[in-house]
Amino acid sequence: MNDTATGITAALRRSQDAWNDGDGAAYGACFTSDATDVTFVGTVYHGADEISRAHQALFDSFLKGTRLHLEVVETRFLTPDTAVVVTRGEVAKKPPRRLGKRATYTLVRTADGAWRIAAVQKTRHNRLMEAISFKFQPGTAPTKPPAANRT
Repeated sequence: MNDTATGITAALRRSQDAWNDGDGAAYGACFTSDATDVTFVGTVYHGADEISRAHQALFDSFLKGTRLHLEVVETRFLTPDTAVVVTRGEVAKKPPRRLGKRATYTLVRTADGAWRIAAVQKTRHNRLMEAISFKFQPGTAPTKPPAANRT
């Protein structure tokens, strides 16, 4: 893994660790000051400060004691300092049977050389609806991403 991919992986790991620690400030620090976070339920947060504040409230209530389980599926570089990363994951109090959520992260390398999340969009993977779609309309099935773009 090259230094760039390592930096991206480290940035996502920091966000995961902050989530697992229930630390809203550390979680928000993983984002750019003007970041956009579209949550699983559709709420849109803007900026690291708002993401910090809102997630601390979530970590203190609905998400208390949860862990973020995350696996990188694909990384694609738009520029040397901008990457789109697709992940699968789950938020749960114990290890999940499957990683049923998908998220698309846009990460940027900031002036200090650190990678930070500029945007993230999370959604539930609906395997049943996907299978029905693929069965009745095979043309809707995606092709695998080019090997050069996978991490």
